[in-house]
Amino acid sequence: MPAEWEPHAATWLAWPHYHGDWPGKFEPISWVYAEIIRNLARHERVELIVNNASAARQARRVLERALALSDNIRFHHWPTNRVWLRDSGCIFLAPKQPGLARPDSRGRLSPHENREGHEFTRAPEGPAAMKFRFNAWAKYSNWRLDEKIGSLMARATHTHEVRPESLGTRIVLEGGSIDVNGAGTILTTEECLLSKEQERNPHMTRVQYDKAFADYLGAPHTIWLGRGIVGDDTHGHVDDLTRFVRKDTVITMVERDSKDLNHAPLLANLRRLQSARDQDGKQLTIVELPMPQPVVFEGRRLPASYANFYIANGVVLAPVFNRPNDRIALNTLAELFPTREIVPIYSGDFIWGLGAMHCMTQQQPA
Repeated sequence: MPAEWEPHAATWLAWPHYHGDWPGKFEPISWVYAEIIRNLARHERVELIVNNASAARQARRVLERALALSDNIRFHHWPTNRVWLRDSGCIFLAPKQPGLARPDSRGRLSPHENREGHEFTRAPEGPAAMKFRFNAWAKYSNWRLDEKIGSLMARATHTHEVRPESLGTRIVLEGGSIDVNGAGTILTTEECLLSKEQERNPHMTRVQYDKAFADYLGAPHTIWLGRGIVGDDTHGHVDDLTRFVRKDTVITMVERDSKDLNHAPLLANLRRLQSARDQDGKQLTIVELPMPQPVVFEGRRLPASYANFYIANGVVLAPVFNRPNDRIALNTLAELFPTREIVPIYSGDFIWGLGAMHCMTQQQPA
């Protein structure tokens, strides 16, 4: 699995239609999408999933009014339950790189060992699409259309689909629960994958996850963090906490206010990162980024986090919330990505859907 900053062929998105994700705030969401698509389409192709021809016409009208409609947008008429393609879509892998693990062309596991003694699988030369199972974060009932989307994406891109298994059972995994550096290291959290609450894979332990990451994503080295942020509907996705920005560097969220509920879990994650090592046994460079001041709507603390940015060709889309720390977040990302344009996307309304830029996107590597 390549790092997100490596070249993309396209970004996949699904046009919003489910009012239940933004009750009382649905109207502005299509305009947020238009701004995102306008910026992405300047740098790479946008593969836009719409429910049907009527939804496509509506999307085109919005995009045209926002000066965001371009020939770099390709429409796919596939019904979806919701828009969170980071989790429901397939995970595209780039052609094999020497020394990295990948499934064979039939999705079969033929074990080999790396220098650390972990078994992993040799890969084909061509690209692959990992189609993990999706069950709406082991929480919601409306997921059956979304479960099909990864296969449709693989078919549309003529990419071989692999359905990962562990102990003879298909693996449930969301893209937002992991982050990779493209060199063999992967980040995830115990709260999401090892907790009994919203349990994705009752048959899997930490060891089985480590093996699956090596076998299927070419990441034989796992860094396990602890808990996620308050308000996170997914129960601990790492893309609200800590992200790789270079092969040896992570940006991680911190909360300075000791009375805030996020203070203790984020401090514990920081300490884990400080003692962690990468695939080569080296310490990580850690960039601390303060959380936005709390975003609350209808009495609910929302999972607003600057870590939910999306890295595309030539641009980084950064969620902002009209909070004082927005400026710190944008300046930090500008320093970390000097060759990319940093585009702030106002997400104060969007985060009512409990996700932001990273949750809604899925990259297709070049």
